[in-house]
Amino acid sequence: MSLDRPPSPIGQRRGPAIAREQVHLPDATDIAIVGGGLIGLSIAWRLARAGRSVTVLERETIGAGASLAATGMLAPAAEHEPGSDPLLPLALDSLRRWPAFRDALEADAGLSIDYRPDGTLVLAVGRDEVERLRFRYDLQRRSGLDATWLPGSEVRRLEPGLRPSITAGVHCPMDHQVDPCRVMAALAEACRRAGVSLIEHAPVTALDWSGGRVAGLRVGEHAVRCGTVILASGAWSGEGGLLPETLSLPVRPLKGQSLALRTTRRTGTLGRMVWTEQVHMAPKSDGHLIVGATVEDCGFRPGVTAGGLYALLEGARRVLPGIEEMDVEAVWSGYRPTSDDDAPIIDTLAPGLVAATGHHRNGYLLAPVTADAVAELVTDGALPEVARPFTRARFAQAEPWRASA
Repeated sequence: MSLDRPPSPIGQRRGPAIAREQVHLPDATDIAIVGGGLIGLSIAWRLARAGRSVTVLERETIGAGASLAATGMLAPAAEHEPGSDPLLPLALDSLRRWPAFRDALEADAGLSIDYRPDGTLVLAVGRDEVERLRFRYDLQRRSGLDATWLPGSEVRRLEPGLRPSITAGVHCPMDHQVDPCRVMAALAEACRRAGVSLIEHAPVTALDWSGGRVAGLRVGEHAVRCGTVILASGAWSGEGGLLPETLSLPVRPLKGQSLALRTTRRTGTLGRMVWTEQVHMAPKSDGHLIVGATVEDCGFRPGVTAGGLYALLEGARRVLPGIEEMDVEAVWSGYRPTSDDDAPIIDTLAPGLVAATGHHRNGYLLAPVTADAVAELVTDGALPEVARPFTRARFAQAEPWRASA
């Protein structure tokens, strides 16, 4: 499987050459996973390694929803904001699992995922942004996160390419990153080597119920019997038709637009992830600088817009003048799977039916703990303690977690 990322035409998502093979729908499987994105493949790989027969059914192509559109941030410190304290233990637990997840994945797939433990710099330009950054920093410190306040001169020492107008920054050394394209290529290969059937262009049209439990599913007229169905269809998890109304999930798409710039020795690049109030920028080892991402609550409206790209470029240029000389290699959009409180839903919805969705912008960070939690739920019938706050039942509470968000 090639790791090369050929230049993509404007308007298309960048992506690796994930090998395709003709796989026919089975009549039966132990586990059927609806959704071939990061979460679905992580779960599939984990369960297949445990000896289960697993079939992944993807409505489009592997990673087409959010996984190949993401930046690959593993950034619990930079992501931490008011109202997200309930999510923090899960995020930190998953970050601790990432090195072992990386090692096993790279070994099983024979591919690198470009794991970079370089940290994040969160920047402020001007007095107003300094005050808001100070508020974020104080929140990080109260929550026990590793974060260091830096004056502008120290920020520019770490990243000499930044503009002199940078007033202050917060360094989050424990934030890491991966290359989503490489992770998805590795997961697809590791799944195949473990015996997982990856079936693309196979939209699930119905669940088969028997005796009050889910006993299988249908793709068109084809029925697949299975012991467990796992719903990991990302932003499409909240769409009607598959689940009965009593089991509906409060998940919706939040569109994001991003772009890839090609850096050179002349243009320079960044040494670590850099965040501002407008954009985040993530350097990858193949020479790309990823700039993301807009946040648009517009449903499944496809494509990229002039306004979105202008916002990304202007936001990046405001702090990194070198981007003016970088080639734009690709632009794309995707759909974050966002729950009503921006936290994942990991739960048994009914006998034989499990949900793993709603990860918002933390899918890559939360992939290891989600895969382990779902594997434990399927095998033992109960969630591990760290994942128990994230069942569907929390949305029935009178006071939502993030009423002020």
